[in-house]
Amino acid sequence: MEPRQLIMLAFAISLFLTVLGFGLRASFADLLYLVRRPGLLTRTVLSMFVIVPVAAVVIDLVFELDHRVEIILITLALSPVPPLLPKKATKVNAGNEYPLALITTMALVSLATVQISILILERFLGRDFGMSPGAMARTILISVVAPLVTGMVVRTLLPRFAARVAKPIAVVAGILLALAAVILVVSTFSAIRALATWQTVLAMVAFVVIGLAAGHVLGGPDPEHAGVLALASAGRHPGIALAIATANFPGEQFGGLILLYLIVGAVICVPYSKWQRAEVAEPVMGPGRGDAIARAKRSRGKP
Repeated sequence: MEPRQLIMLAFAISLFLTVLGFGLRASFADLLYLVRRPGLLTRTVLSMFVIVPVAAVVIDLVFELDHRVEIILITLALSPVPPLLPKKATKVNAGNEYPLALITTMALVSLATVQISILILERFLGRDFGMSPGAMARTILISVVAPLVTGMVVRTLLPRFAARVAKPIAVVAGILLALAAVILVVSTFSAIRALATWQTVLAMVAFVVIGLAAGHVLGGPDPEHAGVLALASAGRHPGIALAIATANFPGEQFGGLILLYLIVGAVICVPYSKWQRAEVAEPVMGPGRGDAIARAKRSRGKP
């Protein structure tokens, strides 16, 4: 196996273990969080499946991008299942229910809309899709749905065992992800430097900022909902995007661009998360905002 394949395998395993760890701390009742809130569900789908993909197309039309950058932006827009969302949600003081329900529900929606995604990809990449709907669905099932459901089943049947192994699994996943990231940075540094033109960086900044803004606005008056949906809309699934891009263009190298997107996302999302964390801790009470937040919290069963 080539070094590049080993790095991608390490990323895939780390993401699988990360989602498995989330499942070991979750219950099946958590998955119904969005189903019980159809308004929030509708706004979540609108932000992640409509606004962000449209934004990617507009950005592609506005900027003169390298074709590899164009491919990555489009495939990221079609990969709306952020596997690290529950971990990121802790940065905005959010609980587990909405993040877990979001990644699971969006994974299922992705399975239902995979053919539409393929048509969009074919239209804007100007070629037939090289990854079948079944292959794309398997990627989503294996990387998100399977580990999450497995973890929840283990927690239901063996709660003590789940509590005991959840932290070690998270630690192993974190170490593996960090090692893979360091190796990827070293091996693709020259490629990142060559592709990190002002057009590329500005396009990725626009992609992340639009995702954050759309999610924040559509999240509604509850700052926890706004923070989680913003991070989910801006943070796509890099593994799925890389799999789609590689399947269609096997001769191209996309690892550096995926890493550049993750770096840009981190630089922008970290300050947003800190600001949103302060909003959750001490909501700014503008005219009528305090009552709106109080009503939203009561609807979620909070005091």
